Amino acid sequence: MTALQHPASSTLKGLRRASVILVIVALAVCAVLGIVLLLAGAWGDTQGRVLVTAFVVALFATTALCHLAQVDRPLRAVGFAGIAASVLALVPALVLVWADWWTMGGDTAAWWWKSLAVLGILAGSLAQANLLLLLAGRRRSAVRIVLAITLVMIAVVAVMIWLPILSDGDIPGVDGEWYWRLFGVAAILDGLGTIVLPVLGLVLREAPAGFAVLALRVPESALPRLDALAAEDGSTRAQAAQALLLRGLEDR
Repeated sequence: MTALQHPASSTLKGLRRASVILVIVALAVCAVLGIVLLLAGAWGDTQGRVLVTAFVVALFATTALCHLAQVDRPLRAVGFAGIAASVLALVPALVLVWADWWTMGGDTAAWWWKSLAVLGILAGSLAQANLLLLLAGRRRSAVRIVLAITLVMIAVVAVMIWLPILSDGDIPGVDGEWYWRLFGVAAILDGLGTIVLPVLGLVLREAPAGFAVLALRVPESALPRLDALAAEDGSTRAQAAQALLLRGLEDR
């Protein structure tokens, strides 16, 4: 008997598949154009813009994949916010690629560049956060503490980059040495947490919800019988021991 698939689950799988296809197609276009341009030796304005467009689409489709990893989980709001940020960031990127720089005013160009920077940083930060939030359900205190610190550092790094962009350099101003030192500290902690957290998730494994870890000493003479039971059921030695324990408790 096959279970019916939930419509939302089917939609999510379709979106993920579409994002993967989009990334592959965009990267393939980049590769083909690059090869053609190298062999032909001709580099026109249009070819260059098409190449950059394909790269930009692949980049933002990749961030969308990170966001989609979260949309079927309790913190799905962060995933949807990330998707919105990626879509919005793609708009100024494409405008800047295809704009006519001879007719675009300096103020207009600056506004589009600022929009791209702010939205691109937001999309990238949320993509990083959405991947790390896959560990949000872990109950180990070490994982939860490192996750919280890393998420705060992601936000701090994003804000500290936004402020000079939005203020045209007024923040931190001319004497901004300590500002950038603090930014460096936050960036290091951000990178450290991003690297350490998945490792902690692998090392500090925990029992599934509803189960507790119980360590037992079993006589060596019982191991062959456990192995035989495990072979009959197609399970592991630990699963066979668990089944025997539960059966014995039920019979009492």
